[in-house]
Amino acid sequence: MKRIRCFRLAMAALLPAITVTLGSTAGWAQSQPAAAPAATPAPAPPASPPAAAGPAVTPASPPAAPEMPAAVQTADPFGEEISLAPKTVVIRKGGATWDAAFETLMDSFKTLSALLDKQGIKPAGNAMIVYTSTDDSGFTYLAEIPVEQEPKNLAKDMSVGTSPEGKALKFVHRGSYDNMDSTYEAITNHLDEKKLEAKDTFVEEYITDPLKTAEDKLVINVYVPLK
Repeated sequence: MKRIRCFRLAMAALLPAITVTLGSTAGWAQSQPAAAPAATPAPAPPASPPAAAGPAVTPASPPAAPEMPAAVQTADPFGEEISLAPKTVVIRKGGATWDAAFETLMDSFKTLSALLDKQGIKPAGNAMIVYTSTDDSGFTYLAEIPVEQEPKNLAKDMSVGTSPEGKALKFVHRGSYDNMDSTYEAITNHLDEKKLEAKDTFVEEYITDPLKTAEDKLVINVYVPLK
């Protein structure tokens, strides 16, 4: 699987606007006063007073306006500016070819998870991959899992450190790892179009647990730190 050297990232976002037309009506009726009876001849007693008018009818209340439906987000943000906060992480350093990329990364996550489980330490956040270098044949990386308690008895390729921090752009990838080429191509085009200069690294945060989620159901945040 060939991979773009620079980056790999997410989809465009649209927030549809919903317009609702509101209508209201009002109506009322009013009774007319009763006509007065004709007067009697002069010698006769005076005519009776006119009858009182009937009560006025209360105007009808207008119908209730329909409720405005809530807007629904239908796409993920694309190139959202954020600030990454540093986290304490347990790290496993490694390298892989692009053909064996996903299997190698999952092996690192399994090794780190086994270490934490053995010592009764729970992860304090989502697993991450920090790509430290890439070329046409492969890449080097740091597999990281946030922790609140530092584990002991680390292997030679493990350490405790801090996750990347600072200004970055956020993209979202949904689907299999093998389909991330198109995401990174879109990211590269976005950076070129906006004339943005990125650092020589990028970060993938696995929002869904990659060890328990079907590969085509993965949700991965991709962060591109900016210079």
